[in-house]
Amino acid sequence: QVPLVESGGGLVQAGGSLSLSCAGSGRIFSSYAMGWFRQATGKERELVAAISWTGGTTNYHDSVKGRFTISRDNAKSTVYLQMNSLKSEDTAVYYCAADYYPVLMGGSGVRYWGQGTQVTVSS
Repeated sequence: QVPLVESGGGLVQAGGSLSLSCAGSGRIFSSYAMGWFRQATGKERELVAAISWTGGTTNYHDSVKGRFTISRDNAKSTVYLQMNSLKSEDTAVYYCAADYYPVLMGGSGVRYWGQGTQVTVSS
């Protein structure tokens, strides 16, 4: 059973918007913080945004601050990433992840991953 399943990726022009969703089991959502990572071709994976279990704490990569918003709906066991004002450098495979907040922030040893969804921004 895949613990996390992303959806919503695709092709968009620069300046446009996309919304990603990640659905998981209630067991995961009731226990962990959630995050979105991305990996562009030839680059290391990086944390884009993270949100605590209550939703009260969020963190963003400097490159997406003011453009991306992470949110979660624990009743639906779903986390979202709203991406606005997209740039070509946002092109990457985006992964949903779940673990304790410090682990997400550290980026290594993350317990649960989705399969990834491609986001391509054309300039």
